Amino acid sequence: MSHPESPHAEERAAPTPPGGRARRRLRRRRDRRGVALVMVLGAITVLTVFLTELQEETSTELSAALADRDALRAEYYARSAVNLSRMLIASEPSVSQTIGPMLAIIGLKGNFQVPVWKFTDMFLGPFNAQLTEPGAAPPDEAAAAAASSAAGKNLGLTGGGRFELKIVDEDSKININRAADDVGGIADQIAVGAQLISLMSPPQYNALFEERDGDGQFSDRATICSALVDWADPGDQTFVCDTSTNAPSSTGAEDSFYQTVGLPYVRKNAPLDSFEELRLIRGMGDDFWATFVDPDPNNPDKRVLTVWGNRKQKVNVTSANAQMLLTLTCSADFVDVAATPLCTDVNQQTAFLTVASLVQSMTGGILFPTPKDFVDAMTQKAGNTLGAMLGQQLKAMGVEAVKFKPNATKALGNRSNFLSIYADGVVPGNKRETRVRIHAVIDLTGATKITETATDENGKGSPGGNPTPPNGSSTGAPPTPESYEQQVRSNPAGTIIYYRIE
Repeated sequence: MSHPESPHAEERAAPTPPGGRARRRLRRRRDRRGVALVMVLGAITVLTVFLTELQEETSTELSAALADRDALRAEYYARSAVNLSRMLIASEPSVSQTIGPMLAIIGLKGNFQVPVWKFTDMFLGPFNAQLTEPGAAPPDEAAAAAASSAAGKNLGLTGGGRFELKIVDEDSKININRAADDVGGIADQIAVGAQLISLMSPPQYNALFEERDGDGQFSDRATICSALVDWADPGDQTFVCDTSTNAPSSTGAEDSFYQTVGLPYVRKNAPLDSFEELRLIRGMGDDFWATFVDPDPNNPDKRVLTVWGNRKQKVNVTSANAQMLLTLTCSADFVDVAATPLCTDVNQQTAFLTVASLVQSMTGGILFPTPKDFVDAMTQKAGNTLGAMLGQQLKAMGVEAVKFKPNATKALGNRSNFLSIYADGVVPGNKRETRVRIHAVIDLTGATKITETATDENGKGSPGGNPTPPNGSSTGAPPTPESYEQQVRSNPAGTIIYYRIE
């Protein structure tokens, strides 16, 4: 049985004209037109994103590597500055002995420690950054001298870096850790408290104690003074910073102030380990810190407080700044504060600070070579000594004479055993400057002076000479390599007791 044919069978079976196939191929080509362009653009986009990420990652890694390189260079510039500073400090006895007679000509007489650390630019400048560019023509004699120093062997720093150096005498400041000494007991605490009250007592600071402190509390002078002493003293009794004669030395047990205000710590009752630890003590707000603790962060020599030193060390009046000298003079264990016009008259205090700062700038930081010069100046004693002449200048400025208590000035000295070295390594860059600071504290207690002759490990002197006398004086014999090594082993540059890299 045959099936009826589909009406379209003939149409399907009909051959397609050649022109129709060509049109269909052309139509299909038109439908695919632009695909290659889209694929190319897509590939370019993917490659662009990939290369951008690769470039950013590479740039970041390069920047990090350059930063690490510059930080390492800056750190070693700072380390070099610390080592050079220790070399300079170790040479102080020789420098003092050499220039002592010359200083005596201008009135600086006495057996005192010349603060060579105040002249780091002069002594250590040739070891710092190169002073002239290679091949540059020096314009004058000073530049010619600089060029000769820069061209010297092992002088200057290569690579465009430099170091900035500041050496600070810690024994010319108020040592808070003196209150932590359980040998001196209440006497040391009273001395520290009297100096702190003297520092904060001028009436121009009244507004500072009428506002809330860093803990949101109202704290007067005596409260903050007690907090500073109680933080370091080993006892559990509250210390009272009261300079009156009949005031109690201590009262009841220390309160729980730090827990009351929500702080997660208690009083340390032990020596402070760093200067920054003072931030933890009650009343250390930003205003108080900037006024009494760290007036100029870029110049630590302006600080009056310290946490390094020992109880037996006397305050060095030779290198103390003007503010510290005023604080010492108006301390209750030195004078009768109420009966001393200098301690109550703002105008006299301003005149004293002006004269003292001016003289220090003229003498390179040396104001009083000996404690006697300090006493002569403050009591305005007649004479031709440096202290007496300074006393007459103070008198001309309207500063009245001071009457010290008996034996009060025995706590004064003219030597330092604790020095802080602030060394900044600096590496300039294209868009930034890399800085690394090292803070090192040097203890010179027991440091042996480098002399011409020294004993060896067997107690014998170097060939051709005698053993070094106990006072460190020289016998005149030239040193041998063995004897010199033995002297270096005695650590003439002191002992590092604190070392921090920032």
